[in-house]
Amino acid sequence: MKFKKKVLPNGLRMLAVPMADNPTTTVLVLVETGSKYESKAKNGISHFLEHMCFKGTTNRPNTSDLSKELDGLGCEFNAFTGQEFTGYYAKGKAADFPKLLDIISDLYLNPLLKEDEIEKEKGVIVDEINMYDDMPMQKVHEVWMDLLYGDQPAGWKISGERDVVRSMSRKDIAQYRKAHYVANATTVIVTGNIDAATAFKEVAKKFKGISQNKKGSKKKTRDTQSKPVVAIKHKETDQTHFILGVRTFPVYDKRNSIISVLGGILGSGMSSRLFRKLRDEMGVGYYVNAGNRASTDSGYFAVSAGVANDRLGEVLRAVIAELNHLKKDLVSDEELSKVKEHIVGMMYLGLESSDDLAEYYGMQEVLHREIRTPKEREELIRAVTAEDIRVMAKKIFVDKNLNLALIGPTKNEKALEAILKF
Repeated sequence: MKFKKKVLPNGLRMLAVPMADNPTTTVLVLVETGSKYESKAKNGISHFLEHMCFKGTTNRPNTSDLSKELDGLGCEFNAFTGQEFTGYYAKGKAADFPKLLDIISDLYLNPLLKEDEIEKEKGVIVDEINMYDDMPMQKVHEVWMDLLYGDQPAGWKISGERDVVRSMSRKDIAQYRKAHYVANATTVIVTGNIDAATAFKEVAKKFKGISQNKKGSKKKTRDTQSKPVVAIKHKETDQTHFILGVRTFPVYDKRNSIISVLGGILGSGMSSRLFRKLRDEMGVGYYVNAGNRASTDSGYFAVSAGVANDRLGEVLRAVIAELNHLKKDLVSDEELSKVKEHIVGMMYLGLESSDDLAEYYGMQEVLHREIRTPKEREELIRAVTAEDIRVMAKKIFVDKNLNLALIGPTKNEKALEAILKF
């Protein structure tokens, strides 16, 4: 899984990850912009622009031209928007690499942004917002981000608010695109059964006309807290979905490998501590997850689960008790070895396909500007000790950093606040 990187004079970055025995190729374009780059008045515009790039280009002017051509190649294609990146990709037969690159570069560089299509897409995006509002397991993440970061870009919804979406114009979208879809904010990743030199040559040719405007900026996230905080979104549901967690470190921090192993102990696999505690011992909750999420200027470690409404308090106490165990007791050699093998194994399983590999390398380039190979990542995981875990648990599992967000029928905020202590 060796990669090659090249930066063009205009600032465009290119990555190639050859996979000689893989029958597919993935072309992924990532641009360093997302909801953290937005103003409150235009929150959701990154996501809106992502939708519009599929609605006709100068070379494929009809709305369905792109999808028909991609479907005709028998390939997978999609796009996604985050807080600090937007991505467009197509994955298909290795022999179709020139066509995949031509289509993805076309939609990225030449969207028409037709006014009539913009008006129609407003309804699609509002329906998307409505869909996620009806999914508490997903919606609770918005409650969580608002709790952590409040009224700043890190706390806003990626999709935006309905009224803001409905108010956006073609001029708004075109201006935003001009400010952010530029060469030195763009990375093109090609993975699969390709030759790196050929890939670089073709990418440089296709992206020759990319804008060289100055890259747009974003505000640094305010990431402070002085006491435990609870956020409740009241909804009459059959389950309460919650996220319980603490603030950690930005994506660059070298301690994140320790937090990865800590998260594995709590939530990786059916033999993890929280799965055994909640599912096997307590018989509550179908899912439970634990892990770290880091961005360029903040990070958090969180446990999430959906549980019976009348057992919420019991479950929260059990989760906090498990976090406390990591502060007090060393993880056994046997458990630590098991968790490391699980993390490493799952990492390699997740890199079998060309699209997964494109995302693995592309996200590192966009967020880190430093790329670690899977082998280097494995070495960092294997180097974590039981004492590292205990020291880290003592550092991050402290009362003042503790947060709880939930969706469910409960209204007793004070009772929940009383639970939030180590």
